[in-house]
Amino acid sequence: MPTTGDNARKANIAALNGALADHLALYLKTKNFHWHVGGSRFRDLHLLFDEHATELFGNVDLIAERIRKQGGLAQTSIGSVGKTTAIADQDDASLSADAMVAELRDDNRKLLARLKEVKEASDQANDYATNGMVDEWIDQAEQRVWFLTQTLQ
Repeated sequence: MPTTGDNARKANIAALNGALADHLALYLKTKNFHWHVGGSRFRDLHLLFDEHATELFGNVDLIAERIRKQGGLAQTSIGSVGKTTAIADQDDASLSADAMVAELRDDNRKLLARLKEVKEASDQANDYATNGMVDEWIDQAEQRVWFLTQTLQ
């Protein structure tokens, strides 16, 4: 029979894997929009989306390694990411710039909610390293939401 500590560790790993899936899916969507954005704000949005994608991708390895350090297995494929992520695919390359910004804002809010789940799960699992690291990831997501929200003003 699993112990409470073992259940908390498994919940922590599951939360981290969700965050990993969301980071990977949001990274790819952000790069998609970086490649396909157009219009009068092209340069600013092209650069903003690239900056956000770089930040998202920078967390991927950190999250995967936290999962492994906790004894879990990280996402293994596009299929496993697709089953776990809260971020919906977007294949329409003709979206308006405002639609892209709004979608990325909303998706970063979803990621932010997931990161708050990681914060709670890592607290329950006494995973102090993850608990400290996730604060930075939350701050990054909050800043992306803020920038994207202000861009729509």
